[in-house]
Amino acid sequence: KVLAENDQLRKEADDLGPRAELDYWKKKLSKFHYLMEQLKSPDVKAVLGVLTAAKSKLLKKWRVLDIRITDAANEAKDNVKYLYSLEKYYDPLYNSDPVSMLDAIPGLINAIKMIQSISQYYNTSEKISSLFVKVGAQQ
Repeated sequence: KVLAENDQLRKEADDLGPRAELDYWKKKLSKFHYLMEQLKSPDVKAVLGVLTAAKSKLLKKWRVLDIRITDAANEAKDNVKYLYSLEKYYDPLYNSDPVSMLDAIPGLINAIKMIQSISQYYNTSEKISSLFVKVGAQQ
């Protein structure tokens, strides 16, 4: 269910700021972190041991799901890390007068550019465009 939700298209209000992007990925990280912890539990390990001993065909499906869950958790962790790095640049958009906001824009744009070039997951045009829309929506 968590993976199905993860694959769904995101629908958001048009007036959300960049903090909403960070909050979104923090919630995802929390969900997947909890799921990863559950998957490491002794009960799950015991079930996997039984399936392995029985040479069950379910192990193939399990491995595919495990890879998808791990990848989604890594994506959320990576995105949270990079979005946190933007906080100091977008805080003036929330807390300052228009002149001070203007001073923060070049640093914010450069930081987003850096994320696009470095991030393994956040470097798609869809994600970067969505972030720029959120930055532009913050007033």
